[in-house]
Amino acid sequence: MLEARDITYFYKSKKDQAVLNQVSAVFEEGIFYAIVGPSGSGKTTFLSLLAGLDTPVSGRILCSGEEIQKKGLNYHRSHNISLVFQNYNLIDYLTVTENVKLGGRKNAEELLSEVGIPKEAWKRNVCQLSGGQQQRVAIARALCSEAKVLLADEPTGNLDEETAEGIIGLLKKTAHELGKCVVVVTHSRRLAEEADEILELKEGRLKMR
Repeated sequence: MLEARDITYFYKSKKDQAVLNQVSAVFEEGIFYAIVGPSGSGKTTFLSLLAGLDTPVSGRILCSGEEIQKKGLNYHRSHNISLVFQNYNLIDYLTVTENVKLGGRKNAEELLSEVGIPKEAWKRNVCQLSGGQQQRVAIARALCSEAKVLLADEPTGNLDEETAEGIIGLLKKTAHELGKCVVVVTHSRRLAEEADEILELKEGRLKMR
């Protein structure tokens, strides 16, 4: 479904040091993947490349066998993937429900219930929510999309243990029951343990655990 082939990436300020060094991986539908590794190892950078938010120095990103740049990165982001950002990226002047509806055509209210946002909060401005609640709204927005790939950067990072367990269950359901390809970057050992496959990014290389 989603493939990285020989991806190399440098930060502009550190061209002598590859963050990603000929990284290759294949991510398939119906599987829940976790990418782990130390801080600064390039996990978020790799996710950004998969999402078409940045381009590699060398190598290719493919979706359904086609290079994502062929139809354009905007097309890739709009049609092939849904994203959960670490900093939420919600629209601060919209309500909770309006933010979720930006993700796609699925039932926003049902998704908000699934991620544990109470009904009385649905019409509130998202700025009135806690960080953990905003993260859940961001996850609901991603799940609203019909895209076959869900990419998430630390989706349980700001959540309490009970809520995090619910989100992990939802991510597993998204892969196993909805048939999506779910790729999560995480520091959470608990989340990683629940993934079908764990990949570790270290010293510029990606390998199966």
